[in-house]
Amino acid sequence: MKKFTKLVLVSSMAISANAMAMQAMDDASLGATTGQDGINIGIGISKIEIDKVLIHDNDGLNGTAANAGAIVIKGNGVSNMVGGVETNVVKDKGIVIGANYADGGKYLLASRNLADLKIDSDAGAGSGNTAFINIAAQVSGLDINIGEIGVTASGTAGAGTNAGTIRRGGDSNNYNAILSGLSLKTGKMDANIQVGAAPQGAMVKLNTKMIGGLEIQNLGILDNSTNGAAVGSVSVAGTPTPVTTKKAGEIFIESIKLADAAGSDLSINSDIQVFNDAYVGGGNTLGKAAHIRIVSNDTGAKDTYIKGIHLGSRDAASIGDVEVQGMQTYYSTAPGSYTKGAVITISGH
Repeated sequence: MKKFTKLVLVSSMAISANAMAMQAMDDASLGATTGQDGINIGIGISKIEIDKVLIHDNDGLNGTAANAGAIVIKGNGVSNMVGGVETNVVKDKGIVIGANYADGGKYLLASRNLADLKIDSDAGAGSGNTAFINIAAQVSGLDINIGEIGVTASGTAGAGTNAGTIRRGGDSNNYNAILSGLSLKTGKMDANIQVGAAPQGAMVKLNTKMIGGLEIQNLGILDNSTNGAAVGSVSVAGTPTPVTTKKAGEIFIESIKLADAAGSDLSINSDIQVFNDAYVGGGNTLGKAAHIRIVSNDTGAKDTYIKGIHLGSRDAASIGDVEVQGMQTYYSTAPGSYTKGAVITISGH
């Protein structure tokens, strides 16, 4: 993509054992009941399902529309019947998100909402354009299931099978799977969002502890270049016969757990900022294109435990587990200087 053709931020959240609707209180109502103006919002959703997500690159690798392709998230089509009940929630869905009910609701908010938001408008300090909106968010732990992720040739909006719709889709005859899927389990955490002047120094600030840490389950990485490949030859009735594969090779990992060193929870301290194009000396020469920057500030070393690594297929014997203790990342703001943390930037070409 030569520019931001699309920036897809999928903010998928789900839950609530009890609440099934969104409720909001206006300033007057809230002020009368709590003594402080502002808006409180409790979001209760039992589950979110998404059939398919496509992120289109409108000019492909060589910069022509004919090479437009798309990253696809869709159901993996794998049936897992137990007692006559389908247990694979992403068989026909690309993304399914619900509550992390593990350990008797330990990872849910006390309100049992998906999220609780407290919103305040503030004039800011000093003079000038200092006004901002502050959104303090508490989010329950989530159980996120993602189906198959692959790449396809982009379809044509409103044409063919998409006629009469806004859908574009992809070419099912030109599709390769990349990931067979994964699941993520998160604990409850807090975030603070400021829009406007953002005196906290970033639009989104995460300075919280994810209870129970982060766990990624059932991660499968596919190699379609080996699908149907010959890996040798054997003699059958005196005739050399090739030995070929029937499926893509897969690196399958049962579980990856991430937590603070020598702990079970995961500390998070990150700033998320959105930058427009930046110009040299305030002139017309583009110095850095528009981008999102995520700065992970130092929260101490981390432990990682990778369980059940299978090479070739998920049914192959595991080579065992891998444990990494006390890993610390650094980034440099100047040659020879190292700051604990990490910086990630996301932009178009």
